[in-house]
Amino acid sequence: RKNFLGDISHELKTPIFSIQGYIQTLLDGGLDDPNVNYRFLAKADKNVERLIKIVEDLEIINQLESGKMSFNMEEFDIVALAKECIALMDDDAAKFKKRVTVRIKDGFRPSIKVVADRDRIQQVFINLISNSIKYGKDDGVTQVGFYDMDNLILVEVSDNGIGIKEEQLPR
Repeated sequence: RKNFLGDISHELKTPIFSIQGYIQTLLDGGLDDPNVNYRFLAKADKNVERLIKIVEDLEIINQLESGKMSFNMEEFDIVALAKECIALMDDDAAKFKKRVTVRIKDGFRPSIKVVADRDRIQQVFINLISNSIKYGKDDGVTQVGFYDMDNLILVEVSDNGIGIKEEQLPR
């Protein structure tokens, strides 16, 4: 919990200090400069979105720990969802100035129907793909694979990035 609180504190500080800097610049005269005002307001808005995402993640963690998490089970095509998430992450690769190729592994059916909470699965895909871009190496590859396990589908997101340090694996 101590490590977790430290991580959250760090995650919150970055967008808060960024927003503060943008607002201070606007208050110090940047508001009257058309080359600055819109750009800084847009950057502040992006950081507010980051804060909202962090708070939403905290709410999910709280629901998980309290056993009050509910799932909206529905049938959907998990391959199509993975492709959507890959397309969404193209902007992340540009933001981190990384040349990481994200793709579906070859040799899989073009459509696989599953019953699960689509929004939660999307959240997991985005988190894993985003991390693979953020921590991956230039010209790296991230692949999403699907394996038929009788009545279950095993989904694998793999990359050739730096990996997770051994001591961090239990977390």
